[in-house]
Amino acid sequence: MELMIVMMIIGILMLIAVPRFTGAIKMAREAVLKEDLHVMRTAIDSYTIDKQKAPQTLDDLITDGYLREVPVDPFTQTKDSWVTETGDALHSMDQTEPGIDDVHSGSQELGSDDQPYSTW
Repeated sequence: MELMIVMMIIGILMLIAVPRFTGAIKMAREAVLKEDLHVMRTAIDSYTIDKQKAPQTLDDLITDGYLREVPVDPFTQTKDSWVTETGDALHSMDQTEPGIDDVHSGSQELGSDDQPYSTW
C-alpha cells in the first residue's frame, strides 16, 4: 500500500514537471532563435553598408568576416535550413547590387505567439 502511494506521488510530480520542462526548453530555443536572427540581420546590414552591395549567400558573411559561422537553427537543428529573402530593392544610395535582405528560420512550427518561426 505504501509503495502505491509513493508511486502515485511520483506520477503526480511527473505530470507537473514534464510540461514545465518542455515549455522551458521551447522558450530557450525561441530566445536562441531571436538572438541568431538579430546577429545575422545585423551582419547582413553591415555587409551591405560596407561593401555597397548585399551578400548573395550567407557564406559571403563568413568569407568576409562578418560571421564566424552560420548558426544552427534551434528548431530544425541544421545550419542549412535558414531561408533567405532576396530583394531587388537597394537600401542605400551607394548600394550597387541587390542580394539577401532578410533571413528566417526554416521551421514551420508555431511559436509562443502563435506565429510560425519562419515569419519571425
